[in-house]
Amino acid sequence: MPGYGVTSMAAPLRRVLVRSPAVRGGFAAAGWREPDPAALADQHAQFTALLAGLGCAVTIADAADGLVDATYVRDAGLMTARGAVLFQMAKPGRRAEPPLLGEALRAAAVPVLARLTGPARADGGDFIWLDDQTLLAGHSYRTNRAATTQLAGLLAVDGVTVDHVDMPHDQGPDHVLHLMSVISPVADDLAVVYPPLAPVPLMQALARRGIAVIPVDTQEYLAMGCNVLAVRPKVVVMLDGNPCTRAALERHGCEVHSYDGSQISLYGDGGPTCLTFPLHRG
Repeated sequence: MPGYGVTSMAAPLRRVLVRSPAVRGGFAAAGWREPDPAALADQHAQFTALLAGLGCAVTIADAADGLVDATYVRDAGLMTARGAVLFQMAKPGRRAEPPLLGEALRAAAVPVLARLTGPARADGGDFIWLDDQTLLAGHSYRTNRAATTQLAGLLAVDGVTVDHVDMPHDQGPDHVLHLMSVISPVADDLAVVYPPLAPVPLMQALARRGIAVIPVDTQEYLAMGCNVLAVRPKVVVMLDGNPCTRAALERHGCEVHSYDGSQISLYGDGGPTCLTFPLHRG
């Protein structure tokens, strides 16, 4: 039986959860462009097949009827070494998603370690593992200090420190700007970054750790070129249509695999990291 546990962004992705997309629902209200239902489902299926072909054991959760954002399964929680933490989400249309993630995890025999409570609100896209003892959080319009405080208390028993950086306002509370919007670690010593929106403390932390930065230009940032999923160190998945970022990754020794995310990703602003909830890395 495959295991579980995650304390890295780039260690081999042994096991991963994805959720089939809802093909009907309030796309406009959720901030999507209206997709073609058949193309949406087909692109997600091809993305899932790509992960499986790269050696990931993929668990597919059923579509959440009417919850169009739920295919971006990363945001409903966080995987740790001992199990998952289910979040409470700030976006009203997503508040039903963490319990659904809990159901999918139970079906996959992955324990739920804890749930955020009280005023804590968080999205999974605001968290990256810098190493197995350092979780970095972005304080944003979706993730607050109450959430990172609760996580710090929960993970202290594992020797994990939860650091945080403040995300910029950018386009405001109605536009999703997560920490993972501006950084994708692809190896212990390499990350794809969009510097114009990267918090200064993040850039300083990368420099202190000797992590090389592959900068993404503005045109490819808008095409989700900064959203890159590592399935193992320097073996990555990214959206089609970002040739400069792809070439830079390849110059740094990365093996790059791409998929057509024109609707499943670009229409809803969720790239390959958003479409996946890692269950086991290592």
